[in-house]
Amino acid sequence: MDTTAGSQLLIGATVPRDAFVAQKLREAGAVILGKTNMSQWANYRARDYSINGWSSHGGQTLAPYHTKQNPSGSSSGSAVAADLGLAWAALGSETDGSIVCPAQRSGIVGFKPTVGLTSRALVIPISEHQDTVGPMARTVKDAAYLLQAIVGEDPHDKYTAAIPRIPDYVAACRDTLLGARIGVPWKAIEQSLEKDPHLASEVQVFRETLIFLEVVGAVIIEADFDSAIKDIRDAEKVIMRADFYANVASYLAQLTSNPNNIHTLADIREQTQKHPLETYPQRDTGIWDDIIFEQGWDNTDPRFQPAYERLQELGGPGGLPGLLDKHKLTAVVMPTSMASMWAAVIGAPAITVPMGHHSETEPVHEDGDLVETGPGIPFGVTFMGAKWSEKTLIGLAYGYEQRTKVRSRPVKRVVVPTAEI
Repeated sequence: MDTTAGSQLLIGATVPRDAFVAQKLREAGAVILGKTNMSQWANYRARDYSINGWSSHGGQTLAPYHTKQNPSGSSSGSAVAADLGLAWAALGSETDGSIVCPAQRSGIVGFKPTVGLTSRALVIPISEHQDTVGPMARTVKDAAYLLQAIVGEDPHDKYTAAIPRIPDYVAACRDTLLGARIGVPWKAIEQSLEKDPHLASEVQVFRETLIFLEVVGAVIIEADFDSAIKDIRDAEKVIMRADFYANVASYLAQLTSNPNNIHTLADIREQTQKHPLETYPQRDTGIWDDIIFEQGWDNTDPRFQPAYERLQELGGPGGLPGLLDKHKLTAVVMPTSMASMWAAVIGAPAITVPMGHHSETEPVHEDGDLVETGPGIPFGVTFMGAKWSEKTLIGLAYGYEQRTKVRSRPVKRVVVPTAEI
């Protein structure tokens, strides 16, 4: 099966072996049914016209709960396939939001592991400092089974050398909400809501979720991040640009067959702009333009290390780890629509669990040609923790899932499979 990032340029390209996570799945006895469509280049191409779930190779993926529903991305097809039962579960990859965001919009569980817990070898990259591969499934326990199968040290990914002892993630599926200290960063949530007021009903259900968590024995602590969202976003952009510039070239250098003779980001940009199925300039290459012509340096440049240290300061003491340490928290919870950055920039784990569906009176909010929020569309709650705290997060997410059973509530899909596979 081709690995293409949804691009015409990688059709027919081959790699020397299975990706490590695919190899681990086969060793565990999994049957790999196929590849799913994704947001092209993991949503890392267009600045002005980036469409979730679209690729030139696979077309437009839609989520099943509303006509023309935005599936979110970039692991768009994985989320939809898992929700509809086209597969028992699926894998996705995340740099910032690409597992948890599509998972919530298809009403499933999405688990972004600590960077380094799962190998990224022969996975098309964005950022070696933030990329991770994780499970997308209909239940927390299914996600735990899949995570157990794919974790492990890989000599082809140096980040996996830091893995501590691997726990039994399936055995961690027990309710641990009683006594858990749960942090809620209301300042960050309110700032996100100011930017995206159409998420107001999700925040309201989140408030009700916090009351529920208190009732079942969790300790809810209001505690804000020290860093500003904009400062972290600006610093993250620099690191992602520098990483992608170098990392994509490293991936291309491993190809054993390269039909379009692409070796650098400049090659990708040039040929994408020329290929008729890539629909340029309607779908621009603005992110790549900025990397090459505005920033112009990669993660081997002397400017990288101070930029990376700044991001780690903002995202560490000023972000999720700082909040966890300062208030001795078990985890931090946020509406999934607002959560991903805080875990992404420091490589920490996060798991989204279904929290609810928009009501039948919810106004339709469109994002370009697609519907982002509207009647019936699902949304989730995200639990985030310290690096390597997957076992802890599983216990919290499992407890919440089993007590609420949001996925078992009646809900109408506009797309339903009509055949068994």
